[in-house]
Amino acid sequence: MLKKLGLCFWGVVFSCSLAVAQQNSEDLKKKQVEIQREIDDLRHTLEETKKNRKAGLGQLAMIQRKLRLREQVINNINEQMDVIEGNISQSRNEITRLTRELDTLKSQYEKSVVYAYKNRSNYDFLNFIFSANGFNDALKRIEYLKSYRLYREQQADNIKNTQNILKGKITGLQTAREEKGKVLKEKEKERGVLVEEKKEQDEFVGKLKSRENEINRELTAKQKADKKLRDGILVAIRREAEKAKAAAAAAAEAARKREREEAAVAAKNNAANASNNNNSNPITTATAPVATNKPAAPAKTKSVFEATPEGELLSDNFEKNKGKLPWPLEKGEIKLHYGLYSVAGTSIRGNNPGLTIETEKGAPVKAVFDGEVISVFDVEDNAAVLVQHGKFFTSYGGLAAAAVSKGQKIKAGQVVGKAGTNDDGNGEIEFILMQDTKNLDPEVWIRRR
Repeated sequence: MLKKLGLCFWGVVFSCSLAVAQQNSEDLKKKQVEIQREIDDLRHTLEETKKNRKAGLGQLAMIQRKLRLREQVINNINEQMDVIEGNISQSRNEITRLTRELDTLKSQYEKSVVYAYKNRSNYDFLNFIFSANGFNDALKRIEYLKSYRLYREQQADNIKNTQNILKGKITGLQTAREEKGKVLKEKEKERGVLVEEKKEQDEFVGKLKSRENEINRELTAKQKADKKLRDGILVAIRREAEKAKAAAAAAAEAARKREREEAAVAAKNNAANASNNNNSNPITTATAPVATNKPAAPAKTKSVFEATPEGELLSDNFEKNKGKLPWPLEKGEIKLHYGLYSVAGTSIRGNNPGLTIETEKGAPVKAVFDGEVISVFDVEDNAAVLVQHGKFFTSYGGLAAAAVSKGQKIKAGQVVGKAGTNDDGNGEIEFILMQDTKNLDPEVWIRRR
């Protein structure tokens, strides 16, 4: 009975482990399908851009992203290999354990069969019962013989069950080995594709090098436009900061005035009470205030834009969504990342105040968070919209046209304008994120794709 229970227990444990491994394997396969779909979409976009445009940094960004996705595919395959290897190792251990258990069961069954053969006559059976000391002893001997027969039957059942489970494990092991072979072939195929795509990147960089002077001129013009954009943003932020300071000063003065008025009323009431007390009891004792040496708690450094409860709440909510903010575009590729950038093998380099995102011409540009439009201004024949979110500010530059106006309250996902056109003939926007007057990396704040 214990053997049977043990067999069931290990069968359940193995089944649960197998189910978890299969679930992990299925999740990895689904993830790989999603990555492959993204690669296919990117490849299609690249083929279209190559037909319609000259080589540019936007295409290079797409090629580099395709390489990163291909590396993700290979990493995903490696994870699948780990799962398969785990299944194979577990199956081998199970087969070894079951083989030992089967040998033990067969040995025990063999001994019971030999014993039964030696005591097979009806005379021995009857003699065993009639040699009992009494009726109760005879009944016990009969029960013992029944139990012994049942034990032999259970032994046979355990052997059959163990043989079936062992057969299933061997079949599963063979299946896992076949799957491993397929995954290995797929990995080699993807590695070959990765090598070819790296060659494609090198060839494209060569094309960019032939346009190096032209691209540098475009980037120089972009840097000038970026400076105008950032100057316009800083002017608007400082203007709002002065307003916030003035409002805070007015609120503080109003609070002090209320305190003075309340103190005057309290002093008048205290004087009246003292006069009444003096008339009833002329001898009074003044109590000196008790001095305390408890240090004051350090005040939290706040932005001027957090002077009001509304501004503080909006800042906190924005900060809580770090890494979860939506993209300002439905579709788009980051052409230039935040900060210093360069293209290996060329003299192309620069410093970007935000993200330069390439998209379709006229694509709708959306606010990434609730806020208030504090400025709409022009930069190099394009529009820019600046939205305040407490102490944080998002700017959407390079717009063909703005769809909002200054002072307007907007919601996350609301369209603020349409993407303008870049020198390569495609849509493009400049997305900048600020905390007060400090630039932040928007890529850290928006959702990963």
